[in-house]
Amino acid sequence: MNSSTFPERRCNGVMRRELLRVGGLTAFGLGLGDLFRMQRAAATEDQSSIPKPTAKSCILIWLDGGPSHLETFDLKPDAPSEVRGPLSSIATSVPGIQISECLPGTAAMLDKMAIIRSMTSPLGEHNFGTHYLMTGYKPTPVLEYPAFGAVLAQVRAQQNVLPPNIAVPEFRVGGGNLTGGGYLPGSTRPFSVGSDPAKPGFKVRDLNFYKGLDLTRLDRRRQFVNALDNFGNLTEKSGNVAGDSDLERAYRLLTSSDAKKAFRLSDEPQNVRRRYGNKSIGQCCLLARRLVERGVPFVTVNSRGWDTHTDMYTRLKEGFTGAKVSVGLIPSLDLALTGLIQDLNDRRMLDETLIVVMGEFGRTPKLNTAGGRDHWPRVFSALLAGGGVPGGQVIGSSDSVGEGPKNRPVTPADLAATIYTLLGIDPKLELHTDDGRPVRVAPYDAKAISEIVA
Repeated sequence: MNSSTFPERRCNGVMRRELLRVGGLTAFGLGLGDLFRMQRAAATEDQSSIPKPTAKSCILIWLDGGPSHLETFDLKPDAPSEVRGPLSSIATSVPGIQISECLPGTAAMLDKMAIIRSMTSPLGEHNFGTHYLMTGYKPTPVLEYPAFGAVLAQVRAQQNVLPPNIAVPEFRVGGGNLTGGGYLPGSTRPFSVGSDPAKPGFKVRDLNFYKGLDLTRLDRRRQFVNALDNFGNLTEKSGNVAGDSDLERAYRLLTSSDAKKAFRLSDEPQNVRRRYGNKSIGQCCLLARRLVERGVPFVTVNSRGWDTHTDMYTRLKEGFTGAKVSVGLIPSLDLALTGLIQDLNDRRMLDETLIVVMGEFGRTPKLNTAGGRDHWPRVFSALLAGGGVPGGQVIGSSDSVGEGPKNRPVTPADLAATIYTLLGIDPKLELHTDDGRPVRVAPYDAKAISEIVA
């Protein structure tokens, strides 16, 4: 089931979804009335044991396809050439720590970041690996677990009309089988912007009225639905004559100039836009900053193309053959990440905004015959910054050829517990499935990374 195929709902014998199927009200992947109703009806969880949050919001920079740790954050300059690969390492602002030559901006800012070099997982398939990294749970056919953004949307009260969980440009990760919401209400699923902010004419999908529908007509439909609600209440002799609060919220969203303004990148000065780089990942990160600045708790920046089985050097560094200026995946990540950190720091938002950079696994220790690396989950890297994360450190290490953890192995469950703790969510918190089954947000064996949360 995808986000646009939720079951029809009835109210007082009337097909409510048909009433709400008006221009723009399906902007967020489903009828907004349904979305808000599910959100309101979700059970209120016991928050008594939740730690004080270090971060108010989180930006997940998802490197879809599996980024090579050996070309980004864990190079092996002393290894044989077939392991070392085509990229060199450079010094960073932290003595003794080196990273890729394609990350000079990141190297200069490493005092604000923490690298985990001993991430480990048994799952080397895109869908399975993505599920594990984004939820902290190994996938099972019995239950889809919710991703971080959905959990945050469930436990945090919505502050404004913007959705609490947004994906830029879209939430189609790891092969596209992960909904992001898991067993939680559909209202917690990521809202996919549906358009690339780096492209000319960027426009959020369906945020405006459809042709033939204006505010006057929408207002009439709202009044009609409210009249039906009132009639239903009267016939039930409940004594409560009230309108549909969900439709009211949907109405406010569609007519909110502030909501639309959040997505208007043209308001940003050109020097700020250039700082992030003109590639998709850069402009998506800039949009993510605008969204968290306006109170959105969780934004996923989905950067695709990191499944580098072939032609790795060109794709990771140059971008295209013969490029005079490197515009490949890693230099573009460097601009986006450092632009985001600098921008948040300048706005005094870095301490309250957690940044996570990761993919579903790493790449093989040896180059293949096509000049690339294949899937390798046994050891890989992740990066965290902001949100109270102590910077200037490397947690764990891989062995001499980047084949397995040498020390301090960190599982995706441990990382999940760490992210939840930083966001003020107790990893032991239990949410409930539709049939009332309690499920912890992080597995029982998950342990938050002490070097980060201490």
